[in-house]
Amino acid sequence: MTVAPGTLVLAGTPIGDIADAPPRLAEELAGADVVAAEDTRRLRRLTQGLGVQPKGRVVSYFEGNEAARTPELVEALLGGARVLLVTDAGMPSVSDPGYRLVAAAVERDIKVTAVPGPSAVLTALALSGLPVDRFCFEGFLPRKAGERLSRLREVADERRTLVYFEAPHRLDDTLAAMAEVFGAERRAAVCRELTKTYEEIKRGPVGELAEWAAEGVRGEITVVVEGAPEKAEELDADELVRRVRVREEAGERRKEAIAAVAVEAGVPKREVFDAVVAAKTAQKPL
Repeated sequence: MTVAPGTLVLAGTPIGDIADAPPRLAEELAGADVVAAEDTRRLRRLTQGLGVQPKGRVVSYFEGNEAARTPELVEALLGGARVLLVTDAGMPSVSDPGYRLVAAAVERDIKVTAVPGPSAVLTALALSGLPVDRFCFEGFLPRKAGERLSRLREVADERRTLVYFEAPHRLDDTLAAMAEVFGAERRAAVCRELTKTYEEIKRGPVGELAEWAAEGVRGEITVVVEGAPEKAEELDADELVRRVRVREEAGERRKEAIAAVAVEAGVPKREVFDAVVAAKTAQKPL
């Protein structure tokens, strides 16, 4: 007799206040055949707080054993088990263990579902005061300074709001690197200890936030950074010359017209000046 495959359930857990746990979380914890937890000690505190006792087998599933344990959990799923995956906080797979197991389950046509729960990414976005209509999540930046700068340069022109996780002891270096790459005036928000007793949202230019963080910061950190400003329209030499001509005809001196057009186009004054000189040499009307 063929056994129908079970179901993999990804369950969101509170990022701070246990009262934020979704109602279905307790039901899934009590009824799962296998509970795979990033930290079994934290799982124990969670179940005690929710007043529930898992009936199924509890196993650890963290970065160090994720690759080795995934086949074991897939076998349980193929045998009809309901496997519940929980991490320390938030949704599995989002900068936490889970991706390998989900990918393996999908490959074997095993049903994967979720118990939606709190998200540090969305909570920080909502509290940041920055645009939230379009955003991208960048996870943790590399620990090494050179690699961190390279990663930031990759998104220096990204128009969408950026969201990062960061360790408190690296926050000042990360914000300083952001100020170097994005510019010290780029707006950002550091969201610390979200939904916990000492929740704090620090908003301001990234350069100022770097100075603040240098004094030392504790807790779980999510950083939200404003997207890059819209680039000025790229104008060819003929258009630069035309705009100078329009301003001159309106009464501006050529020097002031060149300076104004350079600001409009977001290019050096020399570039506009050279275009005007080239046009004059070629006997193009100014």
